[in-house]
Parts: sequence; structure tokens; C-alpha cells
Amino acid sequence: MEMLEISALLLGFLILLLAGGVWIAIALMACGWVGMQFVGGGIPAGSVLATTVWGNSASWTLAALPLFIWMGEILFRTRLSEEMFRGLAPWLNWLPGRLMHVNVLACGLFGSVSGSSAATCATVAKIALPELNKRGYDQTVSLGSLAGAGTLGILIPPSITMVVYAVAANVSIIQVFLAGFLPGFLVMALYSGYIIVWSLLNPGKTPPAEPRRSFGEKLKESLNLIPCLALITLVFVSLLFGWATATECAAWGVAGSLAIAWWQKALSWEAFWASVMGATRITCMIMLILAGASFMSISMGYTGIPAALASWVDSLHLGPYGLIAALTVMYIVLGTALDGISMIVLTTTVVIPMVKQAGFDLVWFGIFLVLVVEMAEVSPPVGFNLFVLQTMSGKDSNTVAKAALPFFFLLVAAVAIITVFPQIVTILPDLAFG
Repeated sequence: MEMLEISALLLGFLILLLAGGVWIAIALMACGWVGMQFVGGGIPAGSVLATTVWGNSASWTLAALPLFIWMGEILFRTRLSEEMFRGLAPWLNWLPGRLMHVNVLACGLFGSVSGSSAATCATVAKIALPELNKRGYDQTVSLGSLAGAGTLGILIPPSITMVVYAVAANVSIIQVFLAGFLPGFLVMALYSGYIIVWSLLNPGKTPPAEPRRSFGEKLKESLNLIPCLALITLVFVSLLFGWATATECAAWGVAGSLAIAWWQKALSWEAFWASVMGATRITCMIMLILAGASFMSISMGYTGIPAALASWVDSLHLGPYGLIAALTVMYIVLGTALDGISMIVLTTTVVIPMVKQAGFDLVWFGIFLVLVVEMAEVSPPVGFNLFVLQTMSGKDSNTVAKAALPFFFLLVAAVAIITVFPQIVTILPDLAFG
């Protein structure tokens, strides 16, 4: 059977399982199991499933995920969420969309310390969604902006995805980190711009502005942001100066959030236990999906579909812009079935020579890859941020996917912008390293 036919069969089988209400993780594992049946050589699917699930779950790096989620659960049960909105509201009152911009700003700030799209999306959603719903903001745009802005966890350095690419492409990790800052700000600007335009076109769906305040009153309200900013600064500085790893920083974040809860007299035994159970439920959901995605990724690797797809693109002999357009489409297709790191690992050996031959800078291409991985995070049927928000909001998958669609196209626009103006990506690495 041809690779294209196998790809269509596996994708159709996955969509059928998801449409039938099968658990996401189980559907991914089942699809991976079917994929293994097309592999010759008598490779035992059961043994691969066991070793893959254990090997990808027993990861020191992934230990940061439940810690950051627990940090968000603790902060959710303090007055911090309300105080963050009170502190930001006076400054955003004049801007169309008002507090919906908090989603973008908070994901940008938290993404700079978490390095994980899932952790960023889950933590900020836990704090932001209840506050926005309570104030009467449109839930569709709230969910969509959280799905899109949650991807900033892998674009704004430091990022695990960037490290994987730098190692695979044999380029400087620091240069890739530096290259991610301006594209990160670009994506944040595009998201906020969309919220502004949507608000201007739908004035009746935005709550009325709060009363005007003097500059002194705004500053007084912004004092409420000090606990949150101090905690984020602690985690970010520790990571930036190498005082702690991402997992250790997550542990510091939990300790800091517990200290804030104690200081606000919100650290009761009931609140503490509720935060533990809430973090456990979300972590189990995410880890089970990761296990299913890992097995499906391994299965796809055995079938050779990613490498065959990349080789097919190479055979087209496209020009530079045509190559980038084809690679964008290819990675969007792969993103419906693979997690971001797997896409990078499985395709770089074939894609990197093509990119070098076309004259693209490998550091620039790393940011391009991160952006298309972000697209995969918000593209159905298996966009990971969609799963996270579906669980946290209680909405069905179609509602969340539809809400995230405009932000998916904004990521496509970001890819087009950095392709036409590559200096956005390369200027900081060039300034730092000449």
C-alpha cells in the first residue's frame, strides 16, 4: 500500500474514533496500533507500546508540567486572579477588547518561564477563564485567544522545542533562543490586533468600560500585580541565569504560590487539597494524551510516512518561497497526527539539506518550525491546546476548534511575515554574535 493511502487511512481512522466519543489518548494509541500493522519485519506492537509509553512518561523534563499546573491551581484559589485583573483593567480600559488582552499578555509572560505550550495554556486558562466569564466577555474569543496565546510557551524562550531543533540541526541553542523573542512579540501583536478588530466589529459583545481613574489610582490598583510579577520574575531570572532547570523553577513557582496563598490567608487545608486534586486530574489527562501521541509518533516513524512526505516535497524542486509554502502545508498535515517534537525529530534529517540548499538560515528555519508546530497545537483533530481547553472549559471539541481557527490563520500570517522579512528573526542573533 502506498504511503499516501496509509496516511489517509490512519487519519480517517483517528477522526472516526474521535467522532465516536473514544477517549483522545485511547484513540491515538489505537491509531498507532493500526499503523504498526503496516510495518514489515514482525515488530511487536505491544512491546513498542509499553516501552514508548514508559520511556516518554518517565521524563525529568515532563516533571515541570504537573508542577506548573499545580502552581496555577494554587494561584487560582488565592485572590491573585482577581487582583491581576484589577491591576490590569485600568490600563486596558481604553483598548477595544479590554481584558481579553490579558490572555495574550499573561500567556506571553508565563510562556517565558514555562517552556511548555500545554502548561502555559492550562495555567493561564485556569486563572483567566472564570474571571472573563464572570465579567461577561464573549466566551468564543476568550477560548480562541487562550488556545492561540498558549502556544507562546514554545515560542518565547526558553523552549524545549527550540532545544530539540538546535540539537537536531546542530546550531547554537542561544542563537535560536534569541531569534524567538521578536517573532514572539509579533505573534502577540497579531493576536491583540485581532481582538481589537473583532471588538470594533462587535461592540455589543464587549462589557462596558469601567469608570475612568486618575494615574495615581491606576498605580494603586497595579500594586495588586506585585505578587504575580515577583513570582514570575523569580522563576524567569532563575532560569535565565542558570540558577535552576525548568523543573526546579517550576518547583520554585509552586513554593512561591504557596507563600502568596499563605500571605493572603487563603492557604486552608481544603484549598490546598483541592489544588492537589485539581492538578492531579489535569496532569493525568495531559500525560495520558502525551503517552498516546508518543506511541502514534513512533508508529508513524516506523511506517516512514514523515520521511516519505519530506522526500516527496524535495522531489518537486521548488524555489525558496515555494519550498517554504510546501513545507508549511506538509507540517500542518503532520500536525494533525504528531506532536511538535516528533515532527522535528522525524523530518529534520531530510528537510535540513533542502533548506540549506535553498539558502535559508538554519536559525531562521528553527523559528519557522516552532511557528508551524504552534499551528499543530491549535489545529483539529488533535491540536493539544484544544484538548486542554476542552477539558477545562467543558465545551465540546467543535466549539473549541472553531474558536481557535482565527488564531491558527494568524500564525499562518506570522510565517508569511517572517518569510518576507527574515530580519525579524535574525537581527538579535546577528547583533549578539556578529
